[in-house]
This record gives sequence, C-alpha cells and structure tokens, in this order.
Amino acid sequence: MKYIKSLLPIFCIAVAFSYSTKKDFSDAFIKVAEAGNPAVVSIVSEKVIESSYHQFFDPFGGQFPRDEFRGHSLGSGVIIDPDEGYIVTNNHVIEDTDEIKVIMLDKRELDAEIVATDPPSDLAVLRVNPKDLSTVKLGDSDKLSVGEWVVAIGSPFGLHLNHTVTAGIVSAVGRNSVMSRNNFEDFIQHDAAINPGNSGGALFDLDGELVGINTAIATDGFSRANAGVGFAIPINMVKRVMEDLISDGKVTRGWLGVSIQDVDEGMARALKLKDRNGAIISQVMKDSPAEDAGVKEQDVIIEVDGKKVNDSSNLKNLISSGRPNDKAKLTIIRDGREKNLTVTLGLRPGEKELVESYGYGEKRFDLLGLSVETYESEAGAFASIKKGVKVVEIKPSSLADDENIQRGDIIIEIGKSSISDENEYENALQGYTEGDTIMLRVLRGGSPLYIAFEIK
Repeated sequence: MKYIKSLLPIFCIAVAFSYSTKKDFSDAFIKVAEAGNPAVVSIVSEKVIESSYHQFFDPFGGQFPRDEFRGHSLGSGVIIDPDEGYIVTNNHVIEDTDEIKVIMLDKRELDAEIVATDPPSDLAVLRVNPKDLSTVKLGDSDKLSVGEWVVAIGSPFGLHLNHTVTAGIVSAVGRNSVMSRNNFEDFIQHDAAINPGNSGGALFDLDGELVGINTAIATDGFSRANAGVGFAIPINMVKRVMEDLISDGKVTRGWLGVSIQDVDEGMARALKLKDRNGAIISQVMKDSPAEDAGVKEQDVIIEVDGKKVNDSSNLKNLISSGRPNDKAKLTIIRDGREKNLTVTLGLRPGEKELVESYGYGEKRFDLLGLSVETYESEAGAFASIKKGVKVVEIKPSSLADDENIQRGDIIIEIGKSSISDENEYENALQGYTEGDTIMLRVLRGGSPLYIAFEIK
C-alpha cells in the first residue's frame, strides 16, 4: 500500500502532462481549421449538355428539339490573393464549363471567371469580386518531411459536406506518373481523407501554411472513395504556375532539348555508376540548349543547380520550373567522372511541336512515339515469326512509353495487317488518327502479346 501511495504523485503528474500535451496537439489542428476555412471555397461548375438519344424526326420535314440539361460538378478552391480576387483550383474542376459559381464559408455565392488554365499541371486560376475575402499564408513545400502532420480542407461529395476538415501525415514526396507521364507531376502523397469534391482544396501544415492543392486519390479500383492515398500539388509548383497564368495567361517552361530515361540496373553496371539516381540522356537534339552546352548522349544528369535528380520525371520538373534564358548548372556523370556544365534554357515547345521535333538520327519518331527498323529473325528465333519491325527507340512520355512498349519489341501486326518491314509499318499507321484505338501484336522475349490503346 505504501508503495502504491508513493507512486500516486508520479502518476498524477504523468496524467496532467499527458492531458496538456493532448490539448496542445488538438489546439494546433483547431487553429489551422479556424484560420484556413474562410479561405477555402466550394466551386460549382455548370455545363449545358445536349443528349445524344431520343432524337426523333418528323416525317414531314421537321425535327423535334434535342433534349438539353445542365450538368453540375463540384470541386474546391483556395483564395490566394484577396485584393485581386484570385482563387486557385484544379483545371479538371472547371474544364469545359459554361458557368462557375464560388460559395464562401459565410454562404455567399459569387460568380467566377476563368483567368487562365494549365492542363499539364492540372491548375487553373479563377477571379471573383474582391470584397471581404480571406486568404492564407503560402508555405514552402520543399521543407515538408515524410511523417509530418497535414490538414486537408474541401467539399467532399457535395455542398452539404463543404468545409470538411481531415488530417493525416505526409506519406511520401516527389510522386510522379500518378495520372500521366505527359503531365508535370511532383505530388505530395498523404493520407488525410480526401474524396471527390476535394479536388482543388487546401492542404495545410500545422503552422497553418498552405503547402499543397489536393488533386487526386488512388482507390481500390471499385469505388471513387478515399483509400488512404491522396495526392496534392506542392505549393512551390503552384506558385510558379500561378504567377505565369496571372501575368501572361500561359505557362512558359524551361527546356533542354533532350530525350531522357530512368537509369536501370543494366545501365548502372555498364556505366559504372554508384547507384541508379539521375536521368540518362538518350538523345540530344540538334541546335538545342543542351547541344550548345556540350551535353552528350549517355551523360547521366545527377543534379540541377545543386538539387539532386532522382529520375527522368524529376529532371523534367526541375528543368521546366526554370524559365527561358535562365542559366542552369548541370552536374553530370560522363565516362565515370563528374562534370559540371552550364546551360542556358530554351523555351519548351507545345506537346505537338515536341512530337514533331524529336528524332533519332535522321529518323523522326512516329505517331506512337517510336523509331523502328526492319527485323528479320535469326537462327533459333521464334519459329513462326520471321519478319516485323524492331523498336529501337522510344520517345519519353509518348503514347508508346505510357503503354509500356519496350525497346527490342518486334511489332508483327497492326490491327489485322501483318507487318514485315518499315514500309508496311508506316502504311498501316497512316490509317490511324487521334481518337482511334490501335492494337499492336508484338513479340517480346519469344512470346507474342497484344497491346491496345487510344491514340491521343
């Protein structure tokens, strides 16, 4: 009994200390919610949709009117400049809409206009009447740490759940190729619950600073609900895109003029690299900024302005975050040795111009992003396959790259047409345009397989 009595003061102190810690912890989330909620808005976009069914015709020459109805979609946004009325959200929230309304925390409904959009980063800037608006402090997403607490605010599933506050931790940073390798992605992955309607909403750190714009969720494939894997665009990328959209109406990005790949295990061994970090140059375009700076094929870029390059997507983001005429310091590995090069960045062309401008030697990439050559089977090769075209190069971030077509694949059929050489391959491709679905039969590792995808 005396022993228990002697422990009682220690127990009481421990409980008091624990209570104080819990209260402080809760207060941190409460303060973030109170400060952040007024700057987060619900976005209702409307579009007139014309039905494609029940179109009846009058036999006397008239036509019944088509059915029309208004489609609604819901998203979220964050006020980032209360003096000018600027709101940032996702491009997919307001894409192809006729009318946009913004609903504030105090239930005001304001008409919004689109200032500009940037589909490759999935960002858009709206503008409303700048009267009695709140805002938030923009943070520094580069300082986020895995395991750090974050708070999400948005409007999941409908206006009846607007300004929902959820919390979680940063699960990872630098996530890419989540939605498309053609996009500029450097996502913060977190497990704060977000759902449809949260897109464009805020992600705060516990200092109440805006560190990201929630954009996407990964699901189990059977539902659209949260599965603990959410993605947010880092605020540092948002700042960069936002500045250009407001000042110029479009985003100008830096450009090297190279084709790049991730470093695989075989390349690392062949080039005697210490690890697989970095991006290898598979092509340097003629008269490009890279060529002018002395960049060569097989160079592995491991740093840009002192920032480490993890892979090819990371390098694309680092270069595109610069502006034309900016000077960038590249740290490369060439012939096993580190070397520094200074490059003056060019202006990144549009995607269509990029497809047209990239080539391999004297041969341009085709519609799919491939460079091929005629193939004839060697002794001992798959007996029933004698001819086709061999994939010798794949344009990074192309359709072929997205669909996991690989170097060394032998294309033997396009649709129902057999392919035996480059001429037959090119003639078969001419029958396809944007929006068509193409099916290839390829030989990989001695086994034939089909690959089908839509041409974009």
